[in-house]
This record gives sequence, structure tokens and C-alpha cells, in this order.
Amino acid sequence: MGAGDYMDARPVLSLLARTLEENGLEAILIGNAAAALQGAPVTTMDIDFLFRKTPKNVAKLKAVAKALSAVVMRPYYPASDLFRVVRDEDALQVDFMGKIDGVRSFEGLRSRASRMEFDGSVLLVADLADVVRSKRAAGRARDRAVLETLEKTLREKTKNSEAAKAKRPAARK
Repeated sequence: MGAGDYMDARPVLSLLARTLEENGLEAILIGNAAAALQGAPVTTMDIDFLFRKTPKNVAKLKAVAKALSAVVMRPYYPASDLFRVVRDEDALQVDFMGKIDGVRSFEGLRSRASRMEFDGSVLLVADLADVVRSKRAAGRARDRAVLETLEKTLREKTKNSEAAKAKRPAARK
């Protein structure tokens, strides 16, 4: 890839959204991929999801991997319950975590998440404030490296949202 070239993640996100829906696995896109979809000027090769780690959902995750012609691996990461879905043919790698730093519950994260459509399938995308909170709580060097950029984007989004609300005409009684 030369200067000016870029990778388009939409085909992969579309495939994941469709496969998650077809297999009934509710998962929320988190991390830099979620932040990038909300306008943060960050790059990532990681696609990370939070899901409820129950025996039923682990079985659904295995069905997702099978549908993707991939395998589920359990590498050792002390920070989280991590299931890595890996497809050798094109090096697709997607991480599914049972918990993430700075997020108390799956339900809370889901209630604040955006629903983004990719070719007719919906993907839940973590709110930028939750991504910031998680990265701050994790405190890893790679997370601290993007915090300033994410926080600036969040401030700008909040300011623009408040300005848009102020411009709306008052509701008539």
C-alpha cells in the first residue's frame, strides 16, 4: 500500500455484523475500532468486542467462528477473559472479551452503545465516553498513547451535540 492508500474495514465489519446476528451472539464493538467509527482520528488493526461470557454465549461464539471458517483460541492475557477468533486464510483476528477495564456491566455499555448498520446488519458500537473510560482504567502504554486524541474528539462531539440542541426550536406547548 502506498501513500494515500487506506484499508477499508467496512467489508469485515459487515461480515462480522451479519455473522453475529445470524448466530444470535450479542456483542459490542469496543476499543479504537469503536472510537474510529465515531469520528476519532485513530487507526487500529484490532477488532475487539465485549460479550457476556456464559456457556450459551461461548457456544454461540464457537458457531460464529465456524461460520467464519475460523477457530477460537484462548491465549493467556491476564487483563481479561479473552477469546480470540482467528482465520488463517486471510489473518482475520477478532477478540471477544468477557470483561474490560472501566466498564461495570455489559448492560450499561449496551444501553449507551450506538447501533450502526453495515449492509443491512446492525453492529453495536461502544459509546466514545466508554472507550475513553476503559482506556484510562486499563492504563497500558498503548492506551495512554491515544487518550489525548480520544478525549479531544469526545469534547468536540459533546460541544457539537450541545450546539445542535441549542439551535433546535423550542417545543410548542
